[in-house]
Amino acid sequence: MKIIILGAGQVGTSVAANLVNEANDITVVDTDAQRLRELADRFDLRTLQGHGAQPDVLARAGGEDAEMIIAVTNSDETNMVACQVAYTLFHTPTKIARVRAQGFLDQHDKLFGGDAFKIDVTISPEQLVTDYILRLIQNPGALQVTDFANGRVRLVAVRAYYGGPLVGQELRTLYEHMPHIDARVAAIYRQDRAIQPEGDTVIEADDEVFFVAAPRHIRSVMSELRRLEKPYKRLIFAGGGNIGTRLARVTERNYRVKVIESNLERCKHIAELLERTIVLHGDAADEELLLEENVEDTDVFCAVTNDDEANILSAMLAKRLGARKAMALINRTAYVDLVQSGPIDVAISPQQATIGSLLKHVRRGDVVVVHSLRRGAAEAIEAIAHGDQNSSKVVGRPIDAVQLPKGASIGAIVREDEVLIAHHDTVIQSDDHVVLFLQDRLRVPEVEKLFQVGVTFF
Repeated sequence: MKIIILGAGQVGTSVAANLVNEANDITVVDTDAQRLRELADRFDLRTLQGHGAQPDVLARAGGEDAEMIIAVTNSDETNMVACQVAYTLFHTPTKIARVRAQGFLDQHDKLFGGDAFKIDVTISPEQLVTDYILRLIQNPGALQVTDFANGRVRLVAVRAYYGGPLVGQELRTLYEHMPHIDARVAAIYRQDRAIQPEGDTVIEADDEVFFVAAPRHIRSVMSELRRLEKPYKRLIFAGGGNIGTRLARVTERNYRVKVIESNLERCKHIAELLERTIVLHGDAADEELLLEENVEDTDVFCAVTNDDEANILSAMLAKRLGARKAMALINRTAYVDLVQSGPIDVAISPQQATIGSLLKHVRRGDVVVVHSLRRGAAEAIEAIAHGDQNSSKVVGRPIDAVQLPKGASIGAIVREDEVLIAHHDTVIQSDDHVVLFLQDRLRVPEVEKLFQVGVTFF
């Protein structure tokens, strides 16, 4: 696929890194020559210096035959205009724009759903990160929670601890312990080494376990792997920017929420927006301030400023002072790897939260949901099966007869309103939504081929 990416910032670079290894023809456009040089040194792609919304720049980037434009510059206006120019001049089939300003999003249907801006998909990284963190707050103890089939199925990552009933036991005993709860372990990681789960696989303490279940069964399954945590009540968000304010707005009615913001004018502004949240002016890494606000009684301290170092330091301090759970928003991938196994419980990568919403538009076959996992190394997909037994490699076949690539597994099937946790003899039907886990993202093309309707197979 020929793709033009506008913007070589953190999101643009992350998108390019994910797409360039999948046989795509990528051109990245940015005004910053240094960023482009660094990209060209790292990846096999074409770069072009210029303003992405200018017609001549888009033409030189290959706009006439591009199949997709992904506009993720730091300017909403540039992204919107670039997509409109691509539509008007080049009839680009798929146009994706990053839009962050709440004012645009509040008028989304009027601006992007009709004859105004010709944009097929709008992406708000702040909203995606907000949703990501909210799912972690709603599921105490989880490392990651991702939705499929509009929330009817969830893939949850959890760390197994000593004392969990399933720890030290074979995986098949999960079904013996909970005969009335349907769940499936999709993957296990032990010291960063992937283990294909089988019935006789023994769960060990400190394993990172991914399982698939309906939302109502998540806490029951987690209780088999670790001591079940009590629901969170008290939250502190460090940073009153877009993400911190959004999080406070969606949690303040059900939790006791405080926001710490260093900018006085911003404090006054968000205090007017929020109804029940306590807004504090100060430095989130100020030990005296945290002690005054009883951080030791806080269930979740979540640092979401624009500064990675400030997020890491404040989250580490809060954890040392007694916060039950410490989370930090971290943009740099190297930092995520460093802190994930340290005092910070959850390192949140905005790129990982965002990239899936882009990848689903690039995937071949009818792929409706993509989630990037384990810092981009693994991937979870929701694909729709089409055709019949003659035209499809999956329809009409039981799961154990589907030729999945190594490290791939089917976790669940959603059939109309029914959720079916996958078993070896479950037969896939046409129009089923199939949820798959891939330990190695490079195996995605093999899965895509399985879900493409083609010639008759014998």
